[in-house]
Amino acid sequence: MELRQLHTFEAVVAHRTVTDAAVALGLAPSSVSEQIRSLERSLGVVLFIRAPRGMRLTAAGERLLGWSRRLLDQAQQARAEVAAARPLLRIGALETMAASHVPAILARLAERRPDLRVEIRSDASRDQLLGAVAAGELEAALLLDLGGGVGDLGFALPPAPPSGAAWLAHLDLEAVPLVLVAAPSHPLNGVPGLLKGRLRGEKLLVNTPACSFWMAGERILGPDLERVRTGGVALTRACVEQGLGIALLPEFAVRAELASGSLVRLQLPVSDLQLRLVWRADRETVPGLREMLYAASA
Repeated sequence: MELRQLHTFEAVVAHRTVTDAAVALGLAPSSVSEQIRSLERSLGVVLFIRAPRGMRLTAAGERLLGWSRRLLDQAQQARAEVAAARPLLRIGALETMAASHVPAILARLAERRPDLRVEIRSDASRDQLLGAVAAGELEAALLLDLGGGVGDLGFALPPAPPSGAAWLAHLDLEAVPLVLVAAPSHPLNGVPGLLKGRLRGEKLLVNTPACSFWMAGERILGPDLERVRTGGVALTRACVEQGLGIALLPEFAVRAELASGSLVRLQLPVSDLQLRLVWRADRETVPGLREMLYAASA
């Protein structure tokens, strides 16, 4: 049983298919398949059920999952100690939130642990970030969610270990207010006590179904609006300014436009999202992770 095989094993668990795991690892799919077969031969067990819709862990695979992460973490710590290297902490963040929230967290972390090396991975895909956390490729990820359990906003989680095993933990850092915005010329501008029914037939400018603000719009505004795909926050904001529709966006992303009057806030109450830090509970002993949690919540 080799460490590289365990790393590949965790990637297949996180990404569910050999092809996706190979892309994440930068390997050929045949190499990933061979490493998994070699690991199974060395242990004398079958680790995965190969199904058309993806790879599922067997009972033996579930048992290996907890051991795999502990062994890889210990190997990483051993390398750092032997080489007298500074501990490395890898953090992922949604592109939407990276520039506006990550630098302050890093500044507080640097005050607490100046010996830490920190790598930031910014990604537009929440699934990729969560998969990387599950696979141990990231120590934690910063994303948007509703209050409650991880995924209450409506997104899927990576496969969980057996019942009773440690899994994803989270810390809510702050509320992220949302605002429904329109061009000043919009007929609903200034309508007090706006009800959701008044929006029926309006064009709601959105990104993709995986976007946090699309998911929030599904829950807050319902299905009666026409969804028109535009793109990310900056493009959507610009399209709203041109009167092409309305949009549900984070307040911090439209604060300047609201202040200048190029956008207006429609008077419909909307719920906040939560800026949430997610990590694997069984990895809290990784050097620097606890300090990052303190710095993030300060």
